Amino acid sequence: MIGRARRPGPTVRTRVREFGDGTERAREDRLATEEPLEIRMTWPGSPTQRVWVTMRTPGHDFELAAGYSCHEGLAGPVVGPAIRGIAYCTDDDLTPEQELNVVTVTLAGPTDIAHRHAGMSAGSSACGVCGKDSVTAVLESVRDARTAWTGPLPHPDVVRRLPTRLREGQAVFSRTGGVHAAGLFTADGDLLVVREDVGRHNAVDKVTGARLLAGDPPAEACLVVSGRAGFELVQKAVAAGVGSLVAVGAPTSLAVSLATEAGLAVFGFTREDRTVRYA
Repeated sequence: MIGRARRPGPTVRTRVREFGDGTERAREDRLATEEPLEIRMTWPGSPTQRVWVTMRTPGHDFELAAGYSCHEGLAGPVVGPAIRGIAYCTDDDLTPEQELNVVTVTLAGPTDIAHRHAGMSAGSSACGVCGKDSVTAVLESVRDARTAWTGPLPHPDVVRRLPTRLREGQAVFSRTGGVHAAGLFTADGDLLVVREDVGRHNAVDKVTGARLLAGDPPAEACLVVSGRAGFELVQKAVAAGVGSLVAVGAPTSLAVSLATEAGLAVFGFTREDRTVRYA
């Protein structure tokens, strides 16, 4: 290919055949785009280092990189140096298509990549803590970074309405049915930002990254996710400093344990007629 590649969108068209009760028809459908994103990191006096590879839905890539760096304690606002810039990589060894799947985060100062990512490896669109040496290391990094939320928390009546509010902002899901979503809300239920991705942890990274790149604090009363509340989502919520995590699905045992220790409220099985508080 000659020239620069076209930036991939969040969906792609495909032709399908649909079979019903004695019927068959050809039609066009939409699929959620899934492509790799490699995150690299550098700072003054340091060579660029590969930090992580994840499968993601293209779009808001810089937010994903910023949020990931924050949640891992590699960059601010709670611990780690400030982010000075994020850009697509233009190394000579990359094809135009690869350039749009590699981003470099430039920090103001050094960060301890080797210590935090000794087991660095590629991650799937469903995995959020795969590069950690152990769960203990994750717990310790979360404890070190945690700044407890001191603002108001949403009333359960507000909590029950939040998944519906989140669903209203899921444009890619409406077209594909194939992505997760995360949204940040105030205690009164006002939506601040919503992001979608094939990876539930990527969606949360994008939410935090959106706040950071806009110059806003990532901490707020409530983070809402479209699926279950697993350990990796609680870890990210705690690292961002939010007050509560609301899930449409169930929490896991380790998620509830970490949330209880960190002082994070966790709600599961949330819909308009009920919600269950676990921590």
